[in-house]
Amino acid sequence: MFGIIRPCRHRLSERLQTSWMAHLCGLCLALRDDHGQLARTATNYDGLIISVLVEAQAAREDSSWRRTAGPCPLRGMRTASVAKGEGARLAAAVSLALASVKIRDHVEDRDGVFARRPVAAGARAVTRRWDRKSAGSASTIGFDTAVLLDAASRQGELERSLRPGGSVLLVTEPTETATSAAFAHTAVIAGRPGNAAPLAEAGRLFGRLAHLLDAAEDQSADAASGAWNPLTATGTDRAEAERLCRDAVHGIRLALREVELSDRTLVHVLLAHETERAVERVFGPARHTASCRHPDAAGTATGKHPHQAPPRETPPGQEPVPPWVPQGPGFTPPGQRPPNPRNLLAGCAMWALMACTCQLLCCDHNDPFSREPRKGFCERHDCDCPDCCDCDCDCGCCDGCDGCDCCSCDCG
Repeated sequence: MFGIIRPCRHRLSERLQTSWMAHLCGLCLALRDDHGQLARTATNYDGLIISVLVEAQAAREDSSWRRTAGPCPLRGMRTASVAKGEGARLAAAVSLALASVKIRDHVEDRDGVFARRPVAAGARAVTRRWDRKSAGSASTIGFDTAVLLDAASRQGELERSLRPGGSVLLVTEPTETATSAAFAHTAVIAGRPGNAAPLAEAGRLFGRLAHLLDAAEDQSADAASGAWNPLTATGTDRAEAERLCRDAVHGIRLALREVELSDRTLVHVLLAHETERAVERVFGPARHTASCRHPDAAGTATGKHPHQAPPRETPPGQEPVPPWVPQGPGFTPPGQRPPNPRNLLAGCAMWALMACTCQLLCCDHNDPFSREPRKGFCERHDCDCPDCCDCDCDCGCCDGCDGCDCCSCDCG
């Protein structure tokens, strides 16, 4: 999985988390249905924004954009409601075309295993097949992937002709053009032609942001391996790169103000808030960090977080739990009898079953041996937020620790 948009589940309400996963699974299944099992490796976080934009602009019933998918190991062998239709298919076609470009770039640069001739030959065959498949599926919904492939070919020419001291924005232009075209076509699919221009601008800036963040994140590794990096090649320092990234985030927010959406909540969270957090992951927090403000926020004057949980009350007749005693999922509260553990043989059998169905990795589950509640490995390690509520705009959109589910602001 790759992409700059990686929302932490603690920042999304249950509704937004469900919608996010519906688009992610919908993209994966659209890649499988249209292009084969191998194409599912092209699933990425940024590509599903295309699907989100199409659905957010449409005026149809929610049920027409969803279908029930069968059990999947990555969902712990559970069924789920997933996105379907033109939005998922466009996201799949764009993701496949961009994945093909990324693989071809690795082959040309002879990165890692792609330096071996057999691997490079196989990778070239895969990219040719993916180019044909993505072009075919995209044409059925009126999108021409040639703009993406043309941008990729111009990317190589620009990098080879770039001189030291040149503008880094010359290097990001092909990526900007490609994402601009993809964003704008969501307006065509959704029947909102008036949204095409602002979405094209939002897509252009999103492409710039993604390219610059990728370059900044890889700069040290590229320097160590001798690989080409746009920031190093143009002499752009990190302060200037950060300024360009933050300007792009601000520009995306301004462009979104002009877009007519039936439901802007998830779009706003992903493109207005998560882009800012992507910048902070690479460059660190901004010098001035706005606090989360809520219309009913209480306790602000005392310096406490308005949504801070109240102290846990001790049940009558029970001693207070010392702060150093572990509490939470996976620990039995004091005074309660722990569940009966399984013996070694039964525990190993249950562990194997849960491992094969990815429940240990992705889902809340009971420990196969102790039967105590546990969180999946993904849930324990995917959170990068110090606070479950750190909304960064003074718009009153943060609904406590449920995330920005009520958000309809423009971060102005």
